[in-house]
Amino acid sequence: KEMEQQQGTKSEGEEKKERKLNKIIILPGNGCTNVKDANWYYYLEQELQKVVGSDVQVILRNMPDPIRARRSFWIPFIVDELKADEQTLLIGHSSGAQAALRTAEDYKLFGIVVVSPCVTDLGVKDERKSGYYPPSGGEWSYDKMRENVPKQYRLVVASDNDEFIPASEIVTVARELEAEGTDRFLYYE
Repeated sequence: KEMEQQQGTKSEGEEKKERKLNKIIILPGNGCTNVKDANWYYYLEQELQKVVGSDVQVILRNMPDPIRARRSFWIPFIVDELKADEQTLLIGHSSGAQAALRTAEDYKLFGIVVVSPCVTDLGVKDERKSGYYPPSGGEWSYDKMRENVPKQYRLVVASDNDEFIPASEIVTVARELEAEGTDRFLYYE
């Protein structure tokens, strides 16, 4: 609800424009062929729907190419099929976090929550082929992400016992999104 109450001001003499959240899309990690049975995604969908009520649509869908999670499949699906736009909050975990970050490079969004994001392919061949990571995926454009997603709606969530993503990778994302050292960087020990 707090997000819905945030208002931005236009230039002098113009009316205030209210930022409105109308959709939350949960993006899973790769390997989830049935997202409702994987990790905590279905639980989050149900809890979010209770909190936001019928005014905000909460979407949890099986993704195309769920094993490899290739950018060339996921980003068009997020934008064209799920209709992510500037009234959408993307919540991405693992590969879903990478998809949320890359989407934020090219599209204005209401906000992003990235859980266990990373900045490299971690030396994993299939991750390298996903198209998210430099060099094949291009350098990260954090300046575009910061431009397309308001600062107060960029959140990074991580845990110190993540067995897949090193803390240094997560801290880099938090720093680049200007969330490090704020209440928008949640690091659980």
